[in-house]
Amino acid sequence: MRILLINELINLINEKPNTEEAKTIKDFISFFIKRNYQTDTAGNLKDGHYYIGIRHYDIVLLSLACKEDVSELITEIKAKNAKTIIIVTDKKNNPESEIKIFKLGADDYITEPIDKNALMARIEARLSFNDTGAIEFGDLVINPEEERVAYKGKEIEVKGKPFEVLTHLARHKDRIVSKEQLLDAIWEEPELVTPNVIEVAINQIRQKLDKPLKISTVETVRRRGYRFCYSE
Repeated sequence: MRILLINELINLINEKPNTEEAKTIKDFISFFIKRNYQTDTAGNLKDGHYYIGIRHYDIVLLSLACKEDVSELITEIKAKNAKTIIIVTDKKNNPESEIKIFKLGADDYITEPIDKNALMARIEARLSFNDTGAIEFGDLVINPEEERVAYKGKEIEVKGKPFEVLTHLARHKDRIVSKEQLLDAIWEEPELVTPNVIEVAINQIRQKLDKPLKISTVETVRRRGYRFCYSE
């Protein structure tokens, strides 16, 4: 699973590193989020839009403690994937802001200072309630939670990065996804690997899934990338 942290949660640590609130947030990020999720951090909305454009996120933690309007970003996140959980934090309780962000599609609203235990509980509850579940295309079922692929009820051995590549492409069905986008979305440190790892992953998908079952799940779009193409 992957989580995106945007705005003041990161800025607060940088601006007020010795405060108890900053220590609490830093501990929360270090000992809970980074141990359980692949984590990206964006210090402003521009960076937030960038990350949303290239990656799939299970959770976005967004602070309203900025002068910028977050409406467009919340709308963009939900338009890309309605199941992404958006948790919004605010410096003080503001009923008007709370109503607005819920109407835009946010899933939760928390007033700062943040209690890390309460936030952990909210995240876990939302994940349980908003389980992404299986991705189904007729006889083909991809289960991200269990890392399983099944065809006509029979489990197929596709694991690790090939599974993550297949899942990412399936979640973006009918869209062309470049090698660079796949690297950014799946590898924690994409700058340390070469685009050839994508070709290796695609080849394994075809060898373990497409070829033995005589189906086609991923097509190569010359000079542009790959596209999930399975149809019943």
